Amino acid sequence: MSFTDIQKRAIAEWDTLRHGPTPGILVGAGTCGRAAGAEAVLAEIDKELTQRNIDAIVMQVGCVGLCYAEPLVDIIKPGRPRICYGNVTPEIVAQLIEDYLVKGNPRSDLALGTIGHGVVDGIPNLFELPMLKSQVRIVLHNCGFIDPTNINHYIACGGYNGLVKALDMKPEQIIEEIKRSGLRGRGGAGFPTGQKWEFCRESPGKEKYIICNADEGDPGAFMNRSLLEGDPHSVLEGMLIGARAIGAKEGYIYCRAEYPLALERLRIALKKLEEYRLIGDNILDSDFSFHLKIKEGAGAFVCGEETALMASIEGKRGMPRSRPPFPAVSGLWGKPTNINNVETWASVATIIRQGADWYASYGTEGSKGTKTFSLAGKVERTGLIEVPFGMTMRQIICEIGGGILEGKRFKAVQTGGPSGGCLPSDFLDTPIDYDSLTSAGSIMGSGGIVVMDEETCMVDVARFFLSFVQLESCGKCIPCRWGTKQMLDILEDITNGRGKPVDIELLQELAQSIKDGSLCGLGQTAPNPVLTSIRYFRDEYKAHIEEKRCPALVCNALISYYIDPEKCQGCMICLRSCPAGAIKGGKRVVHVIDQGQCTKCGTCMNVCPPRFGAVIKTSGEKPAIPKEPVPIGFAGNTDAG
Repeated sequence: MSFTDIQKRAIAEWDTLRHGPTPGILVGAGTCGRAAGAEAVLAEIDKELTQRNIDAIVMQVGCVGLCYAEPLVDIIKPGRPRICYGNVTPEIVAQLIEDYLVKGNPRSDLALGTIGHGVVDGIPNLFELPMLKSQVRIVLHNCGFIDPTNINHYIACGGYNGLVKALDMKPEQIIEEIKRSGLRGRGGAGFPTGQKWEFCRESPGKEKYIICNADEGDPGAFMNRSLLEGDPHSVLEGMLIGARAIGAKEGYIYCRAEYPLALERLRIALKKLEEYRLIGDNILDSDFSFHLKIKEGAGAFVCGEETALMASIEGKRGMPRSRPPFPAVSGLWGKPTNINNVETWASVATIIRQGADWYASYGTEGSKGTKTFSLAGKVERTGLIEVPFGMTMRQIICEIGGGILEGKRFKAVQTGGPSGGCLPSDFLDTPIDYDSLTSAGSIMGSGGIVVMDEETCMVDVARFFLSFVQLESCGKCIPCRWGTKQMLDILEDITNGRGKPVDIELLQELAQSIKDGSLCGLGQTAPNPVLTSIRYFRDEYKAHIEEKRCPALVCNALISYYIDPEKCQGCMICLRSCPAGAIKGGKRVVHVIDQGQCTKCGTCMNVCPPRFGAVIKTSGEKPAIPKEPVPIGFAGNTDAG
């Protein structure tokens, strides 16, 4: 069957779903959707349809990006617009099927938006919602809208047209198009993709490899996982085009085993590619042959570094090696190898299909196109987003993300995962691109954005991220192995009230030594959270060290809980709830917390009725309190200890 015949069949199937006589129900069942209850929603949909004898097409789709509103359910009713519903529960499923599918009431009170239409029945267009309005979806254009296990959906939406076009181009022409597009590696380093391909193509040798780095391991990052779950064919098509350009006959997708759904959908996609003869020998009757394998990683963060990743594929311990030689000259099994990450590969087919000039029209002079980010932390609307380079952090956090949770004050944003930096409000209006973030002391990384509010302790944040990279260090080089351990020990001393005045300078000195002496990118960037938090939040370090006080009231060793004798009603709720038995008192008696016995779990504050608000959380202060429990109204015998 020719590709033209495949396209016709795919388009017919796609049109039947969108415009046919049978209702369609699409459930966001990526990892985020499943975590929010999508599987229970799917089960309830099947149950309701069976009981009502309703014939409908039910399918699972990936994440559209509105993670804060999961589970998402889209309903396509014949003759009506596709409507997206958010925060769907099994109870809501019964209402939607009864009210909309049976009676024709679209339930605008439950709907998020229509897709492909304007305002209908008071329901706005989904892409006019604040979170989606400012986005430009190039890489994510299929996620949440097609069945990722159905290759026909991808083909009907223009999929594999880029490959067909590339087969009629010379490899040098493909590379030149990628170079003109300005595409830079989305894995963090930002190296020009076309130039990287050119190095590999020009390296001598008949055997060459390409690799997709899907070993996403940053805390708070889920861009690559969501893309593989929602649109695996976009990545595979990009790899096929890249293999054609470089002259590779074999390739690998290196994906961590902690991504079971992504791996499952990749395997299904590869099987369908083989059936359609879009992979293997003589693809689409051309002289181009390419074979692709999946390699599961065991979750070592260091295997995100390309030389460690290749060692893992070869069956060795995942440890980086010194460069040169670079992988483009001597990579997998000593052969020229090109490695790009998931998002980079997913950008390729659209560039070939739409043209380099079209792609380069987005972004900035030095950072072309768009970038996906996982927006997480203390922000109203968490999720997966895609924006043009040049958008400011303020636009992302305030317009797309809806601002800080509960109206609290913004404090910092951490970009680039555990190797990135923590930037204060002074940088909210800085354009987001590779160079701007680097000059601020952070990095683009793979695209994680973690937002922090006024209740975040920046010293504790630095400690957390350093503990992560210290645990993930492969231990090959001494600066990383011992340097990060020494830095972590100092940070733990500071957060536990044992900090010394020389610690800040010592941290900076150690950080520079680690950056200068480490073999790979993990060690070279590991100190970034510490350096930027000292650079922008030095006062917090000083408070911890000089005053033994945590301004954000986070570090347990530096905080205390007290009961305000003027507000305590002697209700005994906190006394009964304290797991350590640290609270003394009785009915209608002012309660007292034994500071030596208190484990600082915060249970007393959580259970104290808001109308009383008698529990005080402090750091560095010891308010006057009764020495022993006294009757309500007789709290004159106080003691600051």
